[in-house]
Amino acid sequence: MTEKKIIKKSSGSKKYRANLDKIKTAAGDSQVFELEKAVELLMDLEQPNFKEGVSVEVHFKLDINTTKSNQLVRSSVSLPHGTGKEIKIAAFVSPENVEKAQKAGASLVGGGDLIDEIKKTGKINFDIAIAEPVMMRKLGPVARILGTSGVMPSPKTQTVGTNIEEMIKTIKAGKVDYKNDKTGNLHIIAGKISKKFTKEQLIENIQAVLESVKKAKPEAIKKKYIVSTYVTSVMSPSIRIA
Repeated sequence: MTEKKIIKKSSGSKKYRANLDKIKTAAGDSQVFELEKAVELLMDLEQPNFKEGVSVEVHFKLDINTTKSNQLVRSSVSLPHGTGKEIKIAAFVSPENVEKAQKAGASLVGGGDLIDEIKKTGKINFDIAIAEPVMMRKLGPVARILGTSGVMPSPKTQTVGTNIEEMIKTIKAGKVDYKNDKTGNLHIIAGKISKKFTKEQLIENIQAVLESVKKAKPEAIKKKYIVSTYVTSVMSPSIRIA
């Protein structure tokens, strides 16, 4: 006897389908929206009632070969209006800079003690890490943990440097690091659908993301680089933009 699988359709899936129908109706014969119309439509969709609002992301499908190091995309963008999220920063610093990092707003600050804690627990309870150059060689024991979680400090993302205070303030002001995944796609946060963001602010944030990704095109790529671009909220269908 063939086993039958019964799938219960949740109210969440109904909401998703309703949002998808709204996008299809708005699209008509077109499959692509101008950015302003896409943001208006996204903000008009039914969203989950999250206390701090729903995150907005920009997704890119890139024509890159992720097995070749000279085609990988990794950079950062400073969002004009921030992410709408409180960023938890870990600072790997020498003892004389601990107080500076704490005053600048880092949530976790330390050197060998912080490294030992991460090595012992294997847990990452922060969103981004910065480090002084002198601390980089000491991160070896936890490099895999940090790398797997996408928080390994790197000069490419301007998270390694001697000006600890400036790095922390820049990140808290709206700096977002990004890198392609194994399938050659990018997923970059660009704000929130909440009372903190107007339509114009979201558009400006997304425009900053678009410009940053264009500039991050690897020199080895001579063909078309960005195949398609979408905006979406965490739990909504995606909307393709021109």
